[in-house]
Amino acid sequence: MIKKKQKCYIYTRVSTAIQVDGYSMEAQKDKLRKYAEFQDYTIAGEYSDEGFSGKNIQGRLDFQRMLQDIQDRKDDVDYVLVFKLSRFGRNAADVLNSLQLMQDFGVNLICVEDGIDSSKDAGKLMISVLSAVAEIKRENIRTQTMAGREQKARGRALERQICPLRL
Repeated sequence: MIKKKQKCYIYTRVSTAIQVDGYSMEAQKDKLRKYAEFQDYTIAGEYSDEGFSGKNIQGRLDFQRMLQDIQDRKDDVDYVLVFKLSRFGRNAADVLNSLQLMQDFGVNLICVEDGIDSSKDAGKLMISVLSAVAEIKRENIRTQTMAGREQKARGRALERQICPLRL
């Protein structure tokens, strides 16, 4: 009996902050392509959202297109590969709802760098836990960014008070 070659989509996302951390779009794509090749998966499509937060799926047009292609059974894929779960999303509800939609159509999620496969029970548990952690991390990043901006603004205001004639 001949085994059907499995197919996958790869999904990449970068936000401005994460690009600095070394997870560039090309680095993610390279890692995912190598993983697919190693697993002998056929890449049926690549989807990328550049410059979008993982806060929610709103505005992430390629992510939404990928989910629609899964629902339409466009390429009859078995998996979606992402570099890390945080690239899939940083909102626990969105991650879990999107995953459920994919699994309703027989598609599982593999987070390559995290070593998570949603087709396994332990993978589903890890996705639930890590998606909540990613959401908390996103909120902490937002809080720190806002605090930094406020500190910078206070510094500028103080500088104007001390040196009002400075151009």
